[in-house]
Amino acid sequence: MGLSRIGFWALVSVVINSQIGSGIFISPTILAPYGYFSLAGWVISGSAALCLAIVFSSLCKFLPRTGGPHAYVKSAFGPHVAFFVGWSYWLVSWVSTVVVVIASIGYLSPFIGDRGQITYLTLEIILAIFITILNLRGVFAAGKVGFFLNILKFIPLFLLPVIALFYFKSSNFTVSNDIASLNVTQILGQVSILTMWGFIGVETGTTPAGSVENPSKTIPKALICGTMCVALFYLLNSIGIIGLLPEETLAKSKSPYVDAAQYIFGGNWHFIISIMVTFVCIGTINAWTLISGQIILGLAEDELMPKIFTKRNAYQSPHWGILASSIGIIIILIFTSNENLTKQISSIIDYSVTVFLFVYLICCIATIKLFIKEHLTLNVFQKLCILVAIIFCSCVIYETSKEALITSSLFVLSGLPIYLFWYLRKRSDPREAWISNVISNRKDF
Repeated sequence: MGLSRIGFWALVSVVINSQIGSGIFISPTILAPYGYFSLAGWVISGSAALCLAIVFSSLCKFLPRTGGPHAYVKSAFGPHVAFFVGWSYWLVSWVSTVVVVIASIGYLSPFIGDRGQITYLTLEIILAIFITILNLRGVFAAGKVGFFLNILKFIPLFLLPVIALFYFKSSNFTVSNDIASLNVTQILGQVSILTMWGFIGVETGTTPAGSVENPSKTIPKALICGTMCVALFYLLNSIGIIGLLPEETLAKSKSPYVDAAQYIFGGNWHFIISIMVTFVCIGTINAWTLISGQIILGLAEDELMPKIFTKRNAYQSPHWGILASSIGIIIILIFTSNENLTKQISSIIDYSVTVFLFVYLICCIATIKLFIKEHLTLNVFQKLCILVAIIFCSCVIYETSKEALITSSLFVLSGLPIYLFWYLRKRSDPREAWISNVISNRKDF
């Protein structure tokens, strides 16, 4: 029996599910102060995400390897640069998960009420621990839960925003005074970072070419189709929810979709939306906890992180990597705890997306170097996508505040202790070099 391969529609589903998560449910709150600029942000970020999808599909076809962006960077620039890219990518994968944890509990506010930030923080920590335990039970257990939770995703995404369009008010798309004081390029830079959050994960949809039917055609088409669907979902939901509720209401909301349901239906229907969206967000936490464990596993297998992270428990789960990620999530939840949900989420998104953009920018440059190095040909469309992706990443990073840039750079620099006191020593150890040489030259008979 031949090996079953992933077809076009199955791959489209993977692309969509890897991007649509909590971002769509918190975006009305964080984008409300930007008014009509929020729609421009979705168009800009959506176009950039399409270009990034093409970049990663090109890399995937050339290097059908697991492990994430560090695998491509290692082939282009060597292990030293790959170490910091891989470290930053792993770090930001669980730091950004903090936003989803906050959103999950925030959507339970109709049940929790105004019980103070300590109550919300306690529930956030309990949720993080629960997801950790689930993922320690292995990929199969986490995958079953993730499949069930993904089914619930599309009910509030389709029905609620479409119904909200019948209550649309253009006057709700007003720019707040704080945002209006900035120039247009600064506003577009900020709103692009916030909207790009919704497309983070576009790289995880690049399935290895060996598992896809006719990968040279299927992967680019599926990535473009899937990412376009995601962009349309976001645009529809942003127009529907922001057009429904006033800016001052959304900016203070912990659960904008719940508020929208309460406005439209009244009664207790908003409780149902609250539970559904919470489950969807939990599914995203589950997925990214799984991904963060796999990222550090791939780094350790490529000898870019200590071998302890290659160890698996009885359920074949990379438990040390998952535990390290989860402890970090809890620490950040404690230190970023804030009564103002918009401020808390926006600050984490600023730092996280900036790091992701650095990783994406390096991958774009790696694409150019790899294709020149291997004397491969890029068509005009691919070259244009790489150029647009580089310009987008560079411009958004340039417009990012100094505070966000400094904080984001700490993500990279935080890997220095491991790099200096473990990685360099490991590579300079003649015993390690001899072992690596034997392994790389070993013949299997």
